[in-house]
Amino acid sequence: MKFKLLFTLFLSFYISYSQNEKLQWLDIMLTNYEYPYKVENITLSTQQQNLTMAYMNVKPDNFNGKTIVLFHGKNFNGAYWKTTIKALTSKGYQVIAPDQIGFGKSSKPDHFQYSFQELAKNTKVLLDSLGIKKTAILGHSMGGMLATRFTLMYPEITEKLILENPIGLEDWKLVVPYQTIDWWYQSELKKTYEGIKNYQLNSYYDGKWKPEYDEWVNLLAGWTLNSDYKKIAWNAALTYDMIFNQPVVYEFKNIKCPTLLIIGTRDRTALGKPLVSKEVRETMGLYQHLGKRTQQEIPNAKLVEIKNIGHLPHIESFKKFINPLTEFLAK
Repeated sequence: MKFKLLFTLFLSFYISYSQNEKLQWLDIMLTNYEYPYKVENITLSTQQQNLTMAYMNVKPDNFNGKTIVLFHGKNFNGAYWKTTIKALTSKGYQVIAPDQIGFGKSSKPDHFQYSFQELAKNTKVLLDSLGIKKTAILGHSMGGMLATRFTLMYPEITEKLILENPIGLEDWKLVVPYQTIDWWYQSELKKTYEGIKNYQLNSYYDGKWKPEYDEWVNLLAGWTLNSDYKKIAWNAALTYDMIFNQPVVYEFKNIKCPTLLIIGTRDRTALGKPLVSKEVRETMGLYQHLGKRTQQEIPNAKLVEIKNIGHLPHIESFKKFINPLTEFLAK
């Protein structure tokens, strides 16, 4: 038994070491990481500075006249929508996938007041520049909170709303002790490959890891090797504060457009779990209940639950994600 334990520890260390040896240094704007489709940029004049917002705008030859905008999550960028973009464009949809300010290939400002309203406005500026008058909006994780805010701010442009395992289905500030932005910043500075992977393993995939998930860990961990990582960490800290202090859960009742909830029921994502007691922690991020509750709160909402799938249905179980999505968009 003792030998088996030592062997397991050695194997874990070896795999971790090997992964770190392969870890690629990433530029702060991801200039050395290739996205699946052509990346364009728009300059935003906001908060007394000019910022660059990167985006993919994929319009197929068989364009059906419909557009959909994809909002990424906090630990991701537009690149993880690769298979989703391919599937949607094959059916004729124009797909726009922006990197929000502070994420991916977009600017990482030294000073910025993050709000979901600001990010929604930036996206509306992008859509206006592209001449988009009507669109469906899909948001995953933190992008679900942003998609909700966008829909509430711009109901005239939002035809349909899709929320894929969104965070913000519960108000964490009611149970999680307040932490300053400086605290979140120090926490981000401590990020390592091992810590990032363990978080995703336990929160996103319920301990079930596949090699194809490595790319999304490496994109975050690769930044930790950059001498400018402090700037990335600072922006990440600011977005944590935005998430905790700008809940959308109380406004679901105001959504007017048809809404689809795609929920992987194994998901246990909830920010701030390490800051609360075990008893409280066990009540947080229970998506098998949160999906049903949210469906009741959003008028004209449909719920599709994907059993035994975690936080990223479009990565973990693509067919079970894309089929209800395309059916909903076609109606």
